[in-house]
Amino acid sequence: MPAIDAIFDELVKRGGSDLHLAVNQPPLARVRGEIVALRDAPISAKELEDMLLELVTPAQRARLAADLDLDLSVPYRDAVRFRASYYVKHSGIAAAFRLVPGRVPSLAELGCPEVVWRLADRRSGLVVIAGPSSNGKTTTMAAMVDHINKTRPCHVLSVESPIEFVHESLRAQITQREVGLHAPTAVTALKSAAREDPDVVVVSELAAAEEIEHAIRLASDGQLVLATFQASGAAATLERLVAAFEPEAQPRVRGLLADSLAGVVVQHLVRGADSKSRVAVHEILVATPPVVALVREGKTEGLADAMKAGAAEGMQTLDAGLERLLGAGKISPEAALDRSIDKEAFARIIARVRPDLVDAAP
Repeated sequence: MPAIDAIFDELVKRGGSDLHLAVNQPPLARVRGEIVALRDAPISAKELEDMLLELVTPAQRARLAADLDLDLSVPYRDAVRFRASYYVKHSGIAAAFRLVPGRVPSLAELGCPEVVWRLADRRSGLVVIAGPSSNGKTTTMAAMVDHINKTRPCHVLSVESPIEFVHESLRAQITQREVGLHAPTAVTALKSAAREDPDVVVVSELAAAEEIEHAIRLASDGQLVLATFQASGAAATLERLVAAFEPEAQPRVRGLLADSLAGVVVQHLVRGADSKSRVAVHEILVATPPVVALVREGKTEGLADAMKAGAAEGMQTLDAGLERLLGAGKISPEAALDRSIDKEAFARIIARVRPDLVDAAP
């Protein structure tokens, strides 16, 4: 049994989602959104190096030495896995681990709006699942893939760094490729994707401009592309995708994005009213003709109004999603106000939607 399993056991026992290991610090876990120590004693440099290097292959160890960081997946008990990120900082080697459940949760279990099913059912277009780090983007994308896998015969090709959820082919043929193991880079894998006859292409995270352009072109060519991206809102997602390119290329990319976009699903996890769970809240943008026109013209400041006007198509702003959860008693007014965009307006919403709790709001 790897030495790290004892720490993994304690993380799972406490219901944690993430583990942080660094020299001269105790193991730290993220439990319900908060960082807590799993033990009092710090980890020595030798203990940590032995613990982490026990989990890697010689080739991965060489990549870590050359690049000073490494992404990999680590198996754990009962088919559960951890996504690991090794890196080097001033005190030496360090690592962050994310717990990946052995079973893919359904979209219903995740509390996703109905429009997310409709986006997963599309046959083409780019669907971006966005949000801050550690807010469940990968899990939501995996649930969309699971829905596709259970509902239609097609070929789903994923490009992941690393593979997290493992999908068994059901109605769909699932091909999962891990960057570093099955392809040298994400760009290489995306370049060859069109030749592998996919109906759906899944990208674990869009980052560099070349990756973004290949994903957009695959969507333009008729594939459904699902990809995660780090941004806090729908407008910010589209702005940052375009801003990844040199200024002279941005008008061309904006046009390609407008032509290929299917929708943006932004997810935040908010502390539940019971203070023990976290609840997903979503901002949803669907590529209707008015939205496409705004994207093409670079007028992203108008997207908030477009989302407010697009409720019939399943669109909603983050604040509207928070209002629904607050009205259902699933989150507290403090949590809702803390995550809201327009805090002054949302304070008035609290007074209207939950007058019984208005005194609890800060």
